[in-house]
Amino acid sequence: MKSVRKALRDGSLYKDTYERLNCSDCEKKLGSKNDPDEIGTVRVCEECGGEWKEL
Repeated sequence: MKSVRKALRDGSLYKDTYERLNCSDCEKKLGSKNDPDEIGTVRVCEECGGEWKEL
């Protein structure tokens, strides 16, 4: 699982006008999956199932 920062740099993710994260493949807004036992948030694309870790 890549980090959000790396995915933004390589073009897998992009930010829209309102600074929301979007998947470049599906062009859909990412959702969040929070696990209370771990540090950070996992960002998930509902369309393609991609996951990225955000610290």
